[in-house]
Amino acid sequence: MIGSLAEIEGRRVVVEVPATTANLGAGFDCLGMALGMTNRIELDVCYGCDGQISLEVEGEGAGELGSDRSNRFVEGLETVIRAAGWVMPEHLGWRIRMVNQIPLSRGLGSSAAATVGGLLTANALLLQPLSARELLRLATSIEGHPDNAAAALLGGFVVSAAFETGVETIRFDVPRDLRIVLFIPELRLSTRSMRGVLPPMVPFGDAVGNLGRVALGVAGLATGRNDLLSILTEDHLHEPYRAAVFPQLPVLVAAAREAGALGACLSGAGSSVLAFADSRAAVGRVAAAFRSAAAGCELPGRTEVVPVRNAGARILSLE
Repeated sequence: MIGSLAEIEGRRVVVEVPATTANLGAGFDCLGMALGMTNRIELDVCYGCDGQISLEVEGEGAGELGSDRSNRFVEGLETVIRAAGWVMPEHLGWRIRMVNQIPLSRGLGSSAAATVGGLLTANALLLQPLSARELLRLATSIEGHPDNAAAALLGGFVVSAAFETGVETIRFDVPRDLRIVLFIPELRLSTRSMRGVLPPMVPFGDAVGNLGRVALGVAGLATGRNDLLSILTEDHLHEPYRAAVFPQLPVLVAAAREAGALGACLSGAGSSVLAFADSRAAVGRVAAAFRSAAAGCELPGRTEVVPVRNAGARILSLE
């Protein structure tokens, strides 16, 4: 173990963290999946910088992300340092450079990616004092729920739940022939505001229906039954209520399904909408359907096709 935080002066860490999608329809707050879209973050440690943080951002979030300790990457970074038993010296500073592909406030896990990136970077700097399980617990405490954070940290398809005793997860690889077609609106929807539209209680039948859909959908993905994605991605606990403030959602979902998507749903809290496809022809039809439906709704945005990602966040270099 490093004897003093002064010993990390001049160290550089480069980390890559994937985008994630959560809920996947019926799996509200318990299902997540990593996507082949990443943020690359470089950290240089400056021990004589009087606690200053410098931040350079290229790509998504440029000119928007704060360069203070409310930045989720910095929060994750310093959370690990404290959790490992170190005291942050006042003169320890950070130089950060981000190259971001993950858009902000679109339901693709930008916040979780920053948090996990900070946690993983600090753990590498301190020579791995914390386990992956401990890192996920810290990520959950910062993010408020584990779904995106678990997928960003572990990769693949992840089932997760937070209990008083900790966060439990099960992950498995997603079939590599599965493709994700995204419609990413220019419209931004914050997770906080989209959680605010959810009711305190839901009908018993809706809850029971979602339980069945999650059980079948997870078992289906784990055993190669991709056809069960159509069942998993039908939700009654959150999407109907969120559609009240995002009325384009059901139009986009219906268009993707009619074009041959295996399933379609809101990604996280939105505003991105996600569809599954397993052939090049289906990908093309779904992407075209998204564009047509969005144009009909006068909803500006773009389509992107991304693979699933079975690898989680990783350290690219440590110098």
